[in-house]
Amino acid sequence: MHEETLFHLPAAWQAPLAIGLFIATYALILAEKYVHRTVAALLGACAVMLLGLLAPDQAWGAIDFNTLFLLFGMMNIVNVLSRSGFFDLVARRALLLTRGEPVRVLWIFSGLTALFSAFLDNVTTVLFMAPVVVTVVTRLGLRPVPFLIAIILASNTGGTATLVGDPPNIIIGSVAGKGFGDFLVNVAPFAVIACVAGIALMQVLMTRRGDLSGFAAADRLQAALQDAPTPVVNRRLMTQALSVFAVTLLLFMVGHPLGLEAGLIALTTSTFLLLIADLDPVALFEQVEWATLLFFMGLFVVVGALEHAGVFEQAASALTAAMGGDVGTGILLIGLGSALISGFVDNIPFTISMASVLRELQGTLGAGVDPLWWALSLGACLGGNLTLIGASANIVVADIAAREGHPISFGGFMRYATPITLITVLLAIGLFYGANRLGVM
Repeated sequence: MHEETLFHLPAAWQAPLAIGLFIATYALILAEKYVHRTVAALLGACAVMLLGLLAPDQAWGAIDFNTLFLLFGMMNIVNVLSRSGFFDLVARRALLLTRGEPVRVLWIFSGLTALFSAFLDNVTTVLFMAPVVVTVVTRLGLRPVPFLIAIILASNTGGTATLVGDPPNIIIGSVAGKGFGDFLVNVAPFAVIACVAGIALMQVLMTRRGDLSGFAAADRLQAALQDAPTPVVNRRLMTQALSVFAVTLLLFMVGHPLGLEAGLIALTTSTFLLLIADLDPVALFEQVEWATLLFFMGLFVVVGALEHAGVFEQAASALTAAMGGDVGTGILLIGLGSALISGFVDNIPFTISMASVLRELQGTLGAGVDPLWWALSLGACLGGNLTLIGASANIVVADIAAREGHPISFGGFMRYATPITLITVLLAIGLFYGANRLGVM
């Protein structure tokens, strides 16, 4: 039995009120200079429960604990890696690899982030990459924020390519019964094109805004190396952390077919690392980004009210009706619609709703519905780059940046990310649509 709430709303009021609360919460998140986004999300969650859109136990059930466990576990592993001196060591070697060239920094780190995100989950990747990027870019005398935005874009784009790269793909694979190879054939080619185009566009924007200019590369590199202290490395701790990290990544790749969620894997392996490492766990827990975890909890409750009120189902049904039985039209509507919605709403509940609709269509269209699964994947994953709250990786990097003294504002993120996202989404969906029309896909 659900707990009592303050108000008993008529059914007809629930959807409009849920939409209104989401808009109000989103407006508060936009007003980040006055209200911290975590406070905004928690206020929205409280309003959802006080107004009776969700009872407290329903609100608790709306929280995606798989995501929270994944974040918490990987934060602890990354914190241990940091204490071992691993990031300082990687940063120093990366300085030599980039030769002090800002363009090489952009392409090398964006490319590595995209590659890692294709085979790992993208939150894990940015937890690993963001501190290294901040260290390298700062020592090169450059502004870290544009480079951090670049790895966010690369992470979400790279994660689009495979079954395990992004949560929407995991949902689609499970509901549609699609395997790793299906995504490599039908989604990966368009994700790769979008990724390369996105990095190139980022280079153009950064060049125009002076983010890639400065002293001569040789002078920059020499100054950075002189400024960088010799890394202090605890090799035993580093070996322990890297071993647990490697096992975690391996389990991420093989765990889904075995029924192991990524969050449970990360929570278990990170707890084992805390057991064997000679560190004070309380001190490590103090370094966990609790504001990020609470932000997600609040936002999940607000989005859960939309889902409970049937808003996502109504939107998905409207898209389906608009198809008119034409798969090509469905590709454009679902792909572009998913991208737009995923830029403002967590793509996990939306993907779940859309997957339910497509599963119903599968009963009548059979294999003809397959292109719509791939359009949903491309739209939901790539659309996460549209705004700062579009994907989990975005928020995680934003909190790391703030902790390091380089905050990423909502508007600042959109000045780089939004135009790039619009172009890459149109490119990927357009090419996929063309391939479908030609009978290639």
